[in-house]
Amino acid sequence: MTTIIAFIFIFSVIVIVHEFGHYYFAKKAGILVREFSIGMGPKIFHFEAEETTYTLRMLPIGGYVRMAGLEEMSDTLTKGMQVVIEQGEDDIIDTISLENEGQNFAGLPLEVWAADLEEDMFIEGIPYGSEEKVRYQVSKTANIVESDGTIVKVAPIERQFQSANIWQRLIVNFAGPMNNFILGVLAFILLAFMQGGVWSNEAEIGAVQADSAAQAAGLEAGDQIVSIDDQAVESFDDMQAIIQSNPNQSLTFTINRDGKEQEVSVTPQATETESGETVGVIGAQRAQDTSFMAKITFGFTSAWTMITGIFSIIGGMFKTGFDINNFGGPVYMYQTTSQVVSFGMTGIISWLASLSINLGIVNLLPVPALDGGKIVLNLVELVRGKPLQAKTEGMINIVGAVLVIVLMIAVTWNDIMRMFG
Repeated sequence: MTTIIAFIFIFSVIVIVHEFGHYYFAKKAGILVREFSIGMGPKIFHFEAEETTYTLRMLPIGGYVRMAGLEEMSDTLTKGMQVVIEQGEDDIIDTISLENEGQNFAGLPLEVWAADLEEDMFIEGIPYGSEEKVRYQVSKTANIVESDGTIVKVAPIERQFQSANIWQRLIVNFAGPMNNFILGVLAFILLAFMQGGVWSNEAEIGAVQADSAAQAAGLEAGDQIVSIDDQAVESFDDMQAIIQSNPNQSLTFTINRDGKEQEVSVTPQATETESGETVGVIGAQRAQDTSFMAKITFGFTSAWTMITGIFSIIGGMFKTGFDINNFGGPVYMYQTTSQVVSFGMTGIISWLASLSINLGIVNLLPVPALDGGKIVLNLVELVRGKPLQAKTEGMINIVGAVLVIVLMIAVTWNDIMRMFG
């Protein structure tokens, strides 16, 4: 149960932060944001505020922001469609209900003959009990009650995504991944504060464990390691590598203590790793930098290290070829979550930071249907001076969506095989 709760928490936070990026900059650009949904599937709860419906849905596996005019067809009223309209002042329509069940019969049932909810703002149809067509004006702020009961606003053409200028659309598309990177940085900073500081890679002893080889040799916290067996030591990682390579072998440490160099003989204790390898350990811990700036800096450096590492893996694929084992889907994420929960909140926050940055980069890949693919189309429009034809762009997005679905199925299957393999 702990793993399930942690997985839902991590995934929900990442998705909400990602979608909030799109939401915030769409609002700033004057684009109508119809719905901000947390979760997928059947609706559990919703409320409306400032033109947007905020929805909680049953399946905690994602979320989305619905921007008017962007890959949605909720305003399409076709000939013969049955709707219920409600009129406000001056007999202008302020509500259009598409619900199949639970209709609001306080309104007027209408069979649609023609409609334009983008430019001319009208509905023409035959009212219940009549045989003549009537033309009704629709308010630019009218509500649409969708078939599942979700209430959204109509979208005049000037409030739709494609009506924003190219720079506004580019920023809206980039804002989701950008928020993932920001979340990663903040999570790493939080992790540094939770740990009380940042583990240093300086060649310095931070603490000595009781009954360890380091204690037996007389090593103390604050000792700076200059060399081991005349081999220069530049970092804690260097020292650790030499120690691990020499189990049960006496090593001569040259240390600097209180400004004076001296030699200490240390024999690493042999220990067996989970993989069955025998390595040496001396029971010395890294030094910790507890300064405020070190904790803040840790967030940025950790995020940057992870970003460059991921791009290095992606770049390597152009040399070695595509390897599906470099990807992980929901099964892998859940399996890893089950492991990190054993480390408590520090493990969960660290995993949240890593996942957020990973998903930010994945979303920036130039694949149609992902944010990166949309950004590429924005850049093509900048170069051409005009957008692609709607039909062409639609086909590109459909192909991209199919590729993403196929990849997700393949990745998930591979995760399952690795789990049972």
